[in-house]
Amino acid sequence: MSKALVIYNARLLDENCDSPGCILVVEGKIRAVFQGYFTDAGTTRALAESVLKEDGSDEGAKIEMFDAQGLTVTPAFIDMHVHFRDPGLTQKEDLNSGLHAAIAGGYGTVVCMPNTSPVVSSYEAAMDVRRRAAAIGLANVFQSVSITENFEGKSVEHLKYLVKEDVPLITEDGHEVASSALMLEGMKAAAEKNIIVSCHCEDPDLAAAARPHRQHALSIMEKWHLPAWGGSASDSDDIPPEVIQEIDESITKANELLQMAEDICTERNIQIARQAGCHVHMCHVSTVGAIEAIRRAKEELSDEAADFYTGMADAAYEASRDNVEFSPVPAVEHGFSVTCEVTPHHIALTGTEEPDIRAFVNPPLRSEEDRLFIIDAIRDGTVDCIATDHAPHTLEDKAKGAPGFTGIETSYGVCNTVLVKEGQISARRLSQLMSSNPARILGLNKGLLKTGYDADLTVVNPDEQWTVDSKLFCSKGKATPFEGKKLYGRVKAVFINGRNVFQK
Repeated sequence: MSKALVIYNARLLDENCDSPGCILVVEGKIRAVFQGYFTDAGTTRALAESVLKEDGSDEGAKIEMFDAQGLTVTPAFIDMHVHFRDPGLTQKEDLNSGLHAAIAGGYGTVVCMPNTSPVVSSYEAAMDVRRRAAAIGLANVFQSVSITENFEGKSVEHLKYLVKEDVPLITEDGHEVASSALMLEGMKAAAEKNIIVSCHCEDPDLAAAARPHRQHALSIMEKWHLPAWGGSASDSDDIPPEVIQEIDESITKANELLQMAEDICTERNIQIARQAGCHVHMCHVSTVGAIEAIRRAKEELSDEAADFYTGMADAAYEASRDNVEFSPVPAVEHGFSVTCEVTPHHIALTGTEEPDIRAFVNPPLRSEEDRLFIIDAIRDGTVDCIATDHAPHTLEDKAKGAPGFTGIETSYGVCNTVLVKEGQISARRLSQLMSSNPARILGLNKGLLKTGYDADLTVVNPDEQWTVDSKLFCSKGKATPFEGKKLYGRVKAVFINGRNVFQK
């Protein structure tokens, strides 16, 4: 006997829909979506039974009813950028804690980065992570593979063994491929398999030049017990102004170099991808210069596509007059495309002001000008998706300056608060950024409330206010710049393939 789930008394929300309604799920797939006020369990069950009877194959299915109580049902979020630290760094996070954190944050699919110990540099290693994650039975996991073998920057031979359906994305996240020639070779290998190349755009030499300035600031911060994830002094109330000034000046020098590093490498990677004919995806974009470079590349692609289709129509007309066969050849470079992600912390926080100037992450938190420019790029469609760059550390490592924050459990609340509640974008656009667009980029049958799509669904209360308390995180990582902040938007339940795996 097949199993069916009916979610009723709901607000249905995806990129195309914002309406009251109900959803019928059968064997992990969305069978039907109905808009309207379906608040009565009996009436809604009868509707579901009639649909199953009409279909025939599922008549008599065991039906489970879930009352959403007027809350919002949306496609489960998809995160293209997480660090679950497994294998080898499981004191920071492991698959079990990471997946419980993902579900608590409303995520149904995540892409894990390969900067583990050892580095995930083979198809076999990636599949081992996927198998172990599947056995836990929570969110879906894709494990990315490094662009160069073992991050050594010498060989990309291992890429020829990858299978796109299992490994849709490769990346050197955490640092950049220094050699442009080797990056070109890696991008060409990815293009042959239609695999995404996700770029941590940071010029290695400029990053190295920034490191001493960061280390100097961190040495002073450690002395004065200043945390490296933002916030005020924990043990010292009276820090001399000249000490704060010295710290901030060192951080500012480092961040200026790292801004240049991102801008330069974004341009470089776009040009290499164009030559290679691959899909390049820019990680955690954070500067005006990087956004402008991505926008220019997208506009050029749009112009070339428009020219191609105009030329195709003209050529087809001429061919029809001469009664000859018409075979168009695209003017746009084969396979070249550009997408990008931004993070909740770059959307919400300003890295030139107290206390977040001392919240260490790569790329750094930027200026208010950069932050507002990112929001503009979200509004105008330049930004394709929001990814958390969830980067848990032990508090000891974080105090020493390990870059990155725990973020997958606060992501929806931060984005809903800063973008939707403040009137920057609609709730439908946020769903597009967190669900349907990353699904499209990864080629998944997810991200929409639509018949035939996977029933990965998240129930949220967008109006519920809550206070971030890292002690309650499922993640092992407790360092967050949002500690103590009030956010709007709480995840209340998650269904994976129609199975309820989380309920608050």
